[in-house]
Amino acid sequence: MNLKKDKLTVKIYTTTKEMSVDAAKDVSNQIKELLAKNEYINMIFAAAPSQSDFLKELVKYKEIDWGRINAFHLDEYINLSEDAPQRFGNFLRKEIFELLPFRKVYYLDGNKPTDEECKRYTDLLTEFPPHIVCLGIGENGHIAFNDPHVANFNDTEMVKVVVLDEMCRQQQVNDKCFGKIEDVPKEALTLTIPALLLAQYLFCIVPFKTKAQAVNNTINGEISEACPASALRMKDNTILYLDKDSSSLLNV
Repeated sequence: MNLKKDKLTVKIYTTTKEMSVDAAKDVSNQIKELLAKNEYINMIFAAAPSQSDFLKELVKYKEIDWGRINAFHLDEYINLSEDAPQRFGNFLRKEIFELLPFRKVYYLDGNKPTDEECKRYTDLLTEFPPHIVCLGIGENGHIAFNDPHVANFNDTEMVKVVVLDEMCRQQQVNDKCFGKIEDVPKEALTLTIPALLLAQYLFCIVPFKTKAQAVNNTINGEISEACPASALRMKDNTILYLDKDSSSLLNV
């Protein structure tokens, strides 16, 4: 089932599997279309358990010339050990970056001086403007780590340091990424909302019942930083993929 809200296309599926298969198919088709017109393209990926099924489907597309794709990621914790599995770079390395022969993978490093790292990644994103962003929505409505209290639709920065709100940190425990909230870092680096909306195409994959309220706010609430994901309704060429659980509060 498909619906449209402002500029946002919403696709709803019965199962997470169906959602993930179709999202990967759409992304792969868009990659092929872009590679037919560009020497190389640039993609940004989200790291979260909600993305795992989608990534498993996407890596099956071996016929894509991944050697012409530069890869980035949306965010990274500050001051987690290099080998911590919770580091988003490590998650994506395991789920996709080491499984495909990318042209180059550009990792965000939350253990470097933050001012320098924000500038370095901003310079890279300026040199390699994103064609495609694959992202999700958090339980508090965030995209990347733009939680409601730090989200800014008119941010002048592309990458910044943010303090994570308690709901965001609790989600990391709910997702079984950390044992308790005290273990979750309080700060992170994130691409800002304007940086994400620079991409030509956005594919937002959101399964699970825990995301139902955030999804409803995204689609039916005001376009406001109170629900950062509502910014997706302002962007052309943006698709939101939902399963039965994440769409359960929508009147469709």
